[in-house]
Amino acid sequence: MTLRTRFLITALFLCHQLPAPALVTSQLLSGNFDQSAPPIGQAGQKTETPSATSATPCANQAATQDNDETTICAIQQEKDGDVYKLRGNAEIHYRNYILRADEVTYNSDSGEAIASGHLTLDGGPNDEHIKASHGIYNLTAETGRFYDVTGTTGLRFRGNRVVLTSTAPFAFTGKVVEKGSPDHYLVYDGTITTCELPHPKWQFQAHKVVVDVGGNASIYHSTFWLHGFPVFYFPYATHPVAREARETGFLVPTVGRSSTNGNEIGDAFYWAIDRSMDATVGAEYLSKRGWSQRGEFRARPSDTSYVDLNFFGVVDRGIVIQTSTATGCSLQSPCLQVLREGGQEARLTAEGNFWGFRAVSNVDYLSSFLFRLAFNEVFTQAVNSEVKSQVFLSKAVNGFSLSGMVERYQNFFQRLNNGVLTNPPAFDAIQILHAPSLDASSVDRALGRSPFVWSFDASLGGLARSEPGFHTGNLLGRFDFSPELSLPLQFRGWSLRPALTLHETFYSQRFVGGQSLKDPTNRQALETSVELRPPVLEKVFQNQFLGRKWKHVIEPRAVYRLVTGVNDFANVLHFDERDLLSNTHEVEYGFVTRLYAKRSSSGSQDCETPMTGLAVGSAAPEQVVPWQRVSNLDSLPCAPGPEVREIATWEIAQKYFLDPTFGGALVTGQRNVFTTTEDLTGIAFITRPRHLSPAVSRLRVATSSHTDTEWDLDYDFQLGRMNSSTLLVNYNMGPFTLGGGDAFLQIPQQITQSGSTSTQSEGQCSPTTSTTTQVTCKFQQFRVALGYGGLTRRGLSAASSFGIDAETRQLQFATAQTSYNWDCCGVTLEYRRYAIANVRNENLFRFTFTLANIGSFGNLRRQERLY
Repeated sequence: MTLRTRFLITALFLCHQLPAPALVTSQLLSGNFDQSAPPIGQAGQKTETPSATSATPCANQAATQDNDETTICAIQQEKDGDVYKLRGNAEIHYRNYILRADEVTYNSDSGEAIASGHLTLDGGPNDEHIKASHGIYNLTAETGRFYDVTGTTGLRFRGNRVVLTSTAPFAFTGKVVEKGSPDHYLVYDGTITTCELPHPKWQFQAHKVVVDVGGNASIYHSTFWLHGFPVFYFPYATHPVAREARETGFLVPTVGRSSTNGNEIGDAFYWAIDRSMDATVGAEYLSKRGWSQRGEFRARPSDTSYVDLNFFGVVDRGIVIQTSTATGCSLQSPCLQVLREGGQEARLTAEGNFWGFRAVSNVDYLSSFLFRLAFNEVFTQAVNSEVKSQVFLSKAVNGFSLSGMVERYQNFFQRLNNGVLTNPPAFDAIQILHAPSLDASSVDRALGRSPFVWSFDASLGGLARSEPGFHTGNLLGRFDFSPELSLPLQFRGWSLRPALTLHETFYSQRFVGGQSLKDPTNRQALETSVELRPPVLEKVFQNQFLGRKWKHVIEPRAVYRLVTGVNDFANVLHFDERDLLSNTHEVEYGFVTRLYAKRSSSGSQDCETPMTGLAVGSAAPEQVVPWQRVSNLDSLPCAPGPEVREIATWEIAQKYFLDPTFGGALVTGQRNVFTTTEDLTGIAFITRPRHLSPAVSRLRVATSSHTDTEWDLDYDFQLGRMNSSTLLVNYNMGPFTLGGGDAFLQIPQQITQSGSTSTQSEGQCSPTTSTTTQVTCKFQQFRVALGYGGLTRRGLSAASSFGIDAETRQLQFATAQTSYNWDCCGVTLEYRRYAIANVRNENLFRFTFTLANIGSFGNLRRQERLY
C-alpha cells in the first residue's frame, strides 16, 4: 500500500462527517432540547453557547486560508487561478456561514460556489440550516439556488441537541429554493411547518412560499394537511417567522354549538396599529338568537402604563317563554311571550404613572344584568350582580397620601311580585355614585418631642344614591374629618395603646321619613379606645418531626372601645363605610396562633404545580397588564422553597357589647350593619339587642406549596348555630390537581308582602304572612375541581369542575375539558352546562385546535379555559 493511499484512508476516516440529526422544530421543548435555550417571549436573545460557526474550522483536515474571512478545506483541493475545486468533505467557512458538500467549485473572486452531494448551509443571524442535493450559492452576496431542499430557521444544532433561538422556528421543504437576499427565500413546490420532520403532524403544501426571515412567510395557493389528510385550501396565508411578529389581517374563523344559541360561526379582523397599539373587531352569527359583536383595543404607551378596552354585545331576536305574571296570565293559564336578553357590556382598564402620581381606571358598563346572566360564558362572572366603575389619581409624599376618585357602584337584584320571582325575570338595582371624592390621610407621626403620635383621615365628596322607591337627587355634599391622637407604650413585652379620635362629618342632606331632604346635618362623635397586647407566648420544640424543627406562637390581644355622640344614626344617608359609624361600648378579645416549621436540610424541591388556575376559591394572579400571560410555573427554574414556612394560622375573635342597642341605632326585626360589626365580620348578625357577638374563626393550613386549606367560620353561641362557614381545600400531587369548596350562609332578611304564601327559591326567602316579617335565609353550595396534566403538557390532559346548590339540590354549572398536545399542535374539547335559576338553561360545546406559532381555530378562548 503506497504512502499516498494510506494518507487518503486516514484523512477520510478522521474527517468523516457524522449523520445530521433529525430536523426538529417545536413550540414545546421536548426532553432532548438544550435547557439553556431562551424561553418563549425572549427570542432573539442569543445564548452564550457557541454555534457551529464558532467551532474550529476544518478540524483534522488540511485548510487553506484564502483571505481573512474565508477558510477552505477538503480531502482533495485543486486551484486554478481564483477557482478552487474541492472534493471529499468540502467545507467553506465564510464569515458566520459554513457551506458543506461532497464536491464544491468555488470562485474566490466572485464568491460563487457550485456544490453537489449532501449540500448544507448553516449560520447567519437567524440560524438558518439548509440541506439540498445540489445548488449554486454566492457567499459574498448571500444569494443562490438550491434543489431538493429541507431547511429550518430559528434553531441551532449542537450534536444531537437543538437550541431554540426564536419564538417562531419553522421548517420548510421545496423542490427548488431561491435565496434572493440574506433574509429572503422563494420556495417552489414545497411545504412549511413547525413540526418534527420528516413526518409532521401538520403542514402547508404550497406551489409558492415567500419567506422573509425575521418577518413573515407568505404562502400562496396552499393546502393545509393534518395527519396526512387535506383539510383546508387557502388562496393566501401568512406564517410568522419573527419574534412577536404582528400582521394586520383576518383571524382564523371560529365555530361552535350551543343548545340555546344554536350554531355559532364568526370571524375577527386584527389591526396592528403600531408597535405599542393594536385592535381586534369581530362578530359571530348565532343561528337561534341573532348575532354578537366583540372588540378590543390595547395600548402600551410606556413600561409603566397600559390601556385595555373590551366590548361585547348581542343583538337578540329573542326566545319564546311561558309567563304567569303578565296581565291575564296565571299559573293555570300561562301565556307565551318573546323574551329578548340582548345587551352590551364594555370594560376599560388603564393605569399610568407620571410626575409621581398614579392614575388607575377600572370602568365597567353593563346595559342589563339579564344580558350578563344569559350570555357570559364564565359562571362566576355571569352570576356576579355587582358592576363597579372607578377612576382615581393618587400620590404619596413623606407619609401623606392624597387622592381623587370618581366611582359608580351598581348591585342588581331580582324583582319579586307578591313574594314570587317574576317570569320573565326582571331586575332592579341599587346605584351609588361618588362624583368626585377627594381624600387625604397620613401615617402615625410624632407630635414634637412628646411620646404622643398623631394621624388624620379626611374626605370631601359629592354623593348620590338611588334604588326602587328612593333617590337622593343629583348630588349631596359630605365632608368627613377624623384626627387621632395616641400614646404607644411598651414595657417588658407588654404593649398598650390608648387613642382618642374625633369624628366630624357634615352632610348637605338628611334621611327623614323615607326621603332625602335638603336639610344639612352635622354628625359629631368622640371615640376612645385602648388596645392591650400581652407578651407573645412561644415555644420551640427541640425534637425534630418529619425532618423539621417546630415553633408554636400565641399572640393574644384585647381592645376596649367607646364611641359616643352619634345621636341621629337613623337620619344619616348611607353611601359607604364612613356612614355606618354608631355609638358603641364594647370589648373585643381574641388571639392568633401560628405554627412554624424549619427544614433541617436543603432537600429537593418538587416544582411541578400543574393547573394552578383550577384551584377552588383562589385569587386571580396579579399581573401588570390585563392581556399579559402569567408565567407558567412549569417553565420557571426550580427554586427551593423557603427554609421556614408558616404551616398553620388560626385567628379567633369575639366582641362583647356593653351597650346592646348601640345608642338607640339598632332597629329590632331587621338586619343592622354598623362599623363595629363590619370590622368583625362581613356577615350581618344584629337583628335585636344582644351582648355577645358570634365567634369569628379564620384557619389556614399550608404544609407545602402544593397544599392549601382554609376554613372561615362564624358561630353564634347566642342562637346556637353557624351563621357562615366557608371551607376550601386545594391539593396538587405531581400531574394531579384536586380542589373542593363548601360555602354555607344563614342571614336574616326582612320582607314586606301582601297575600302570598311562603316561598324560597334560588336564595330568595319569603314569609308566610301578609305583613313585614323577618326570616332566615339559608344558602349552601358545593364546588369540586379535578384535573390531570397541564396546558402545555404533551399528551393527554383533562379537568372538570362543577357546582351544586345544596338547598335546591340542583346543579348550577358543570365544565369538562380535555386536551391532547403533540410537539407542534394540540386540540382541546370542552363541554359546559349552565343552570341559573329561571334565566338560563344551556348546554355549550366548544373546541380549539392550536398550531404552534400559527394560532388557534375554534371558539374556546384562553381566559375561559379551566387550565
